[in-house]
Amino acid sequence: MVNVRIEQLKSIEKNAGELSELLVQVVNEGASMGFLPPMKLSDANKYWRHVLEQNVVLFVAKIKNQIAGSIQLHLCTKPNGMHRAEIAKLMTAPHYRRNGVARALMRAAEKRASEEGRTLLVLDTREGDPSNRLYTSLAYIQAGKIPYYAKSANGQLDSTIIYYKSLHPDNFK
Repeated sequence: MVNVRIEQLKSIEKNAGELSELLVQVVNEGASMGFLPPMKLSDANKYWRHVLEQNVVLFVAKIKNQIAGSIQLHLCTKPNGMHRAEIAKLMTAPHYRRNGVARALMRAAEKRASEEGRTLLVLDTREGDPSNRLYTSLAYIQAGKIPYYAKSANGQLDSTIIYYKSLHPDNFK
């Protein structure tokens, strides 16, 4: 394993180029991130310019000072949802996969969610993606499947799997 350092980004400017390249790489390799390949760098730049909001926490994983991955934690701001957050846009650069990057990012997001008083995390991912194994290995529970949820590059409509995790299991007994 390599040394993975996790950092929270409070602004995008300094890292916009690397983040945009990361997004282009993962989308063009087929990841379901809300975009379809081929993705242009200009579209990725446009996306990152609008990511950070008051309720979004953005973490990056760095290896040798290069961005190897990222994750977003979306804190629910609705009065009836202040106990929950959503994991979004977990991505690892293809050449850094299988080095613990995604796991380290998930742990950082979970820790921050807990620090924010969030006791329930939710996420969704395309059925059959390798990320499904990661989420189940981190004790996320499959809540259901929505068929025909997202279009893939070949035009096929893929299902998405909804997962959740209680950060404090005693709260749900």
